Amino acid sequence: MDKETMLATILDSYPYPVVFVDCDHIIRYMNKRAKYHYYQERGYRELIGKSLFECHQNPQSKEMIAAAVEKLKNHASEVFLKVNERNERVYIVPVRDETGAMIGYFERFEMNIQK
Repeated sequence: MDKETMLATILDSYPYPVVFVDCDHIIRYMNKRAKYHYYQERGYRELIGKSLFECHQNPQSKEMIAAAVEKLKNHASEVFLKVNERNERVYIVPVRDETGAMIGYFERFEMNIQK
């Protein structure tokens, strides 16, 4: 099994959506859960190669994402965005190359457990 297939298989096993977006906000990869969420649940089609902002059309969402990405470019490790409708905490996480330059980002989800 080649490295790309192995990585895709691992990401498809992850129970949360994974959408990798480049620094120009273009969607480059979606795991199986992300495709289900955006295509089946939300009704979008063929998002790979399109702007992330086709899914986030609210001006406040665009501003929040753009501000978070700017923090990531200044070497933040991740940025908290919000608690979503499924009560999951949503973070944006940078993806950096071997020199530390940011090449893109993805959203990370975790259960919002309140005690």
